[in-house]
Amino acid sequence: MKVYLVVILQFIIWSGYTLIEWLSKHDQLIYKVIMFFVFFYLAFMLGNHVTKSRKKTLFITALSLVMYTSIHYTLALFVH
Repeated sequence: MKVYLVVILQFIIWSGYTLIEWLSKHDQLIYKVIMFFVFFYLAFMLGNHVTKSRKKTLFITALSLVMYTSIHYTLALFVH
């Protein structure tokens, strides 16, 4: 149940990142990369707080990022 909770919370974080990236579409690439790492760190720390395992948290964070990105781009194909 903890893994499911972490994935849902990280989806919320990735959604926030997508919104902020959309709002800052005129920013330079370096600022977007820094912002990504800030959100990744936030997602990792939240997951680590819930699961209490760094190895499991890293796997869950990478998995949630891949799932969110694939869902995001798949839905973008259907919208445009």
